[in-house]
Amino acid sequence: MFQPKLSVITIVYNNVRDIERTMLSVLNQTYTNIEYLIIDGASTDGTLDIIDKYRDRISQLISEPDNGIYDAMNKGLAIATGDYVLFMNSGDELYTNTTVANVFAAVDDADIYYGETEMINDAGESLGQRRHKAPAQLNYKSFKYGMSVSHQAIYIKRSLITPYNNQYQLSSDIDWILNAIKKAKTIVNVNQYVAKYLVGGMSKKRHRQSLKERFEIMKHHYGLLPTVFNHVVIAFNLGWYWLLNRRTND
Repeated sequence: MFQPKLSVITIVYNNVRDIERTMLSVLNQTYTNIEYLIIDGASTDGTLDIIDKYRDRISQLISEPDNGIYDAMNKGLAIATGDYVLFMNSGDELYTNTTVANVFAAVDDADIYYGETEMINDAGESLGQRRHKAPAQLNYKSFKYGMSVSHQAIYIKRSLITPYNNQYQLSSDIDWILNAIKKAKTIVNVNQYVAKYLVGGMSKKRHRQSLKERFEIMKHHYGLLPTVFNHVVIAFNLGWYWLLNRRTND
């Protein structure tokens, strides 16, 4: 039976409300070959007290100041030893307790596995599927109209990954995933929900900066003129979705 080691990395800073929910979604997985790494930004709100309740079930905890989201994520990557890496940041959850087992049962030894994501609000209530649905077959062009697979819903072989580019403070995950997709030979859609994503993160709070970064990343990967054209399509799709649903569900 194919049972690779999975490094699950959670980054957190002052999120006492949500950290336990995220941790339990990882710790209660039926799949046992999981290395759980938590990177805390020196929280002061009680987050560390929650983490300490489960200290004996965590592989490693780093708690120290950092230089932003992707600096923290890079700390996690630097200590990860798994065959695959998954980021499940504070507030987000694995979809069910059997999610990891289901992912690796799909196909043996794929370079990348991915699935669908459910959006949830602060109360943990479902907001439905993301506006950007996971493509039937993920490839390098899949992100040209937006991030079609969420960060929490993609399992990548550690041998394919590089550190996050700290040039981008809010959208480096798009660049990171695209770089991995370029190297991947086998990319498998597991055709199920694999994650719950808490809306309203930093990219929402600093939305303009996030959009500028996304444009620069897409320009780098797809070229200027295609990116300009694609953003016209993105704007139209977003407007139409909002008219129909009165929300964006990114």
